[in-house]
Amino acid sequence: MDAVRVALLREVLAGTEWLGATRRFAGALRGSVVAHGGGLLLVGTPEYEPWHLAAHLVDEAAWSGTPELAPTLVRHDARPTDPAQLAVGPGRIAAARRGETLLVVAPGEPAPLLERVHDARRAGVTVLALGSGAGELAAMAHETLTVPEDGELDLDTVQHLVSAAAGENAVPSPRGRRTLRDRLTRLTETLTAPPPASW
Repeated sequence: MDAVRVALLREVLAGTEWLGATRRFAGALRGSVVAHGGGLLLVGTPEYEPWHLAAHLVDEAAWSGTPELAPTLVRHDARPTDPAQLAVGPGRIAAARRGETLLVVAPGEPAPLLERVHDARRAGVTVLALGSGAGELAAMAHETLTVPEDGELDLDTVQHLVSAAAGENAVPSPRGRRTLRDRLTRLTETLTAPPPASW
């Protein structure tokens, strides 16, 4: 899906919670990897590999000047004979440490994946989850974006929205000392914002 189609999709979704939810999730993703200087691991399930999201994040990393967004795709059936970008196996999750970010895109929750994610979180890895959001993965994740199977959008479409939002340049924070009024306005906006999507 190119930038024009994403823009059209955003127009169609105007007024729904999807735009805010995908931007919040993308902001958490971008904030995590930029704050730690990179180290983004992207993994799916044996049946669902998010290679398309990996490609979009690489593009967004280049276009936005944010190289930290370029992920390492972790594949469950990676072989040493695969090209380098496709040869990273699940052992890479076991080697992940504090300062790295693990983005899990999973319509389901296979037990071996949950064990690896749990171990990574215990090692200090920031875990983000994009998927059904109904089980243990959501409980382990620092940030979750739930995409119900019978919802108005499918997992692939939401990935396009997230990758595009992750590549958007953040609005620079105002320079100088912030007044009490500025801080109260920001607090009010935060408190009155809709809760994170959990449908």
